[in-house]
Amino acid sequence: MAEEQSLLALVADASLVVQLVMLALLGASVLSWTIIFRKRALIERARSEADRFENQFWSGGDLSKLYRQLEPRRDAVTGMEAIFVAGFEEFRRGRARHDLPAGVLMEGARRAMQVEQMKELDRLDESLATLATIGSTSPYVGLFGTVWGIMGAFQGLGAVQQATLAMVAPGISEALIATAMGLFAAIPAVVAFNRFADRVGRLELRQQTFMEEFTAVLAHHSSGEVR
Repeated sequence: MAEEQSLLALVADASLVVQLVMLALLGASVLSWTIIFRKRALIERARSEADRFENQFWSGGDLSKLYRQLEPRRDAVTGMEAIFVAGFEEFRRGRARHDLPAGVLMEGARRAMQVEQMKELDRLDESLATLATIGSTSPYVGLFGTVWGIMGAFQGLGAVQQATLAMVAPGISEALIATAMGLFAAIPAVVAFNRFADRVGRLELRQQTFMEEFTAVLAHHSSGEVR
């Protein structure tokens, strides 16, 4: 408890600029952790939905039936489900025009799926840039607070004839807290950004693989009847 009170006392005794730096870093840390928890839940949900849909898609069922199940809630589906709905809908629309060549039909379905995938990736990538910004700038913001605090501590020695370590130590301690807070905000943000970027990349690869496989399935059915 004494150490905690001493830390709070150092923060309270810091200069206004250093206190503002600490407040900014505290806000950045809170924002970072908020994004981390929300993004983790989003990506885990996207991965579990992809697993479930792939199992359903490759179970050998009727694709038209699967489409009819998903189409009524099209605005609510995401991920591979949304990609499937977009591609199959464009395929059915093209099939209704009997004058379209198979290549044009497949290209239209592929473009529809690519558009839906870009929307999905934009949803998954949201706020990752904020984590990257916090991770890259927080140490420098904390260093600025430290430099400013040390400058103030040494400037205070100008009014005394004999300087001692005991006189300058509290000011330096106050300043170093800013560096510690900068690292406290930056490290989780950097770790989370790298982890989430890797997971989003893996989901993107899975979606691209599914699009290629689904396009092949549609090409196989392009000469037959899709109910």
